[in-house]
Amino acid sequence: MERESRNLEYKESVTRSFLKTVSAYANHGGGRILFGISDEGDVVGISDVNQACLDVENMVNDSIEPLPTYSIEPDMTTGVITLSVEEGPSKPYCFKRVAYRRSDTATLPVDRLEMQRLILAGSNLDFDEIASPEQSFTFSYLGKKASSVLGIEKMSDDSLKSFGLMSHDGVYSNAAALLADVNSFPGVDVVRFGDTINDIHERHDMSGVSVLRQVDETLEMLDRFYSLDRIEHGKRGRVETIPADALREALANAVVHRQWDDRARITVAMHPDRVVVTSPGGLPETLSVDSYLNGMISRPRNPLLAYVFLRLGYIEQLGTGIARIKSCYEGKPAKPQFDVREDAISVTLPVAEMVRLTMEEQQVADALGTALVLPRAQIEQLSGLSKGVVLRTLQSLEAKGVVQRTGSGRSTKYRKR
Repeated sequence: MERESRNLEYKESVTRSFLKTVSAYANHGGGRILFGISDEGDVVGISDVNQACLDVENMVNDSIEPLPTYSIEPDMTTGVITLSVEEGPSKPYCFKRVAYRRSDTATLPVDRLEMQRLILAGSNLDFDEIASPEQSFTFSYLGKKASSVLGIEKMSDDSLKSFGLMSHDGVYSNAAALLADVNSFPGVDVVRFGDTINDIHERHDMSGVSVLRQVDETLEMLDRFYSLDRIEHGKRGRVETIPADALREALANAVVHRQWDDRARITVAMHPDRVVVTSPGGLPETLSVDSYLNGMISRPRNPLLAYVFLRLGYIEQLGTGIARIKSCYEGKPAKPQFDVREDAISVTLPVAEMVRLTMEEQQVADALGTALVLPRAQIEQLSGLSKGVVLRTLQSLEAKGVVQRTGSGRSTKYRKR
């Protein structure tokens, strides 16, 4: 016998308690309720199947508002009745004016935020499409990007309407608020760690400004630490230890697909060997984990925001972000990881291009890992190497892009990139 799950519930008898689960299935993903089966999965049957079918039908018709699409299938041999409920378009579906959801095998009332989302879904609207509570905005940053990428000279009302950011009667959408120079939305929280999560080197909270600016400034910071200038055979070249395209896609996807009515921030955790981008909100109800991992995202959660990102070149094609991230790691031993949870999605991008160090270079790098900036004399003490070896090693680490020098003369100090 199949075990109970999010979309399957057993009831030994017909009581009104099943109506909460009908509400949950109609609101989220659909499911089946089997009457005549115990909680342990044993078939006990219903004594009067025909009467029980009528009771189930009457209870659903009289108690669920609006009425969902459902079917009742009796098995006269076993006495088991199967009630199948489809997810409906007219959300929210309520029992006694309360909407419900499933959490694993439990049925729970939705909270205020989820109720708002159900109402939007029932109205066939997305969060970024509805009118912003605030209506006083400027769009200087968006205007600069539109000018450089699209040749739009001025971000006029007509331009905003062409992006879908302003209605015909001059009302700004939530998408407009997200793209405005100043807004009240949570932003991107960037943290650069050392060798452990207790070793925080830098932290930047970019809340309250245009999401375009947040993406640009985050990518600039990522470029500083995961792209290196390397000198080989007398020539300087640029090496991406983590593919820049993968970083851009992961960050743009986090902005475009997150749930913006959630006050949690997008987090970008920078570690020496990886970057982890975490976006609030799990997958849409209509998207399975397998479909997400295979890049089968037919519609973004924030279509207006996605359209702007597409036109400005932050994403190359809607629904292809996961596939593009994976393609960046083709032929490399390290692979990206995707962690899909109910309330968040994390993308881990490992360092793909490792910098090989000699034993002395590793000693100096380890010494620098104990502080942000150190003078040469202190590096000698921590590494146990002589002055000449440390100077020579620091030069080679600079050439490999591992160490950055600041100041000059006696004020010269070094930091690990």
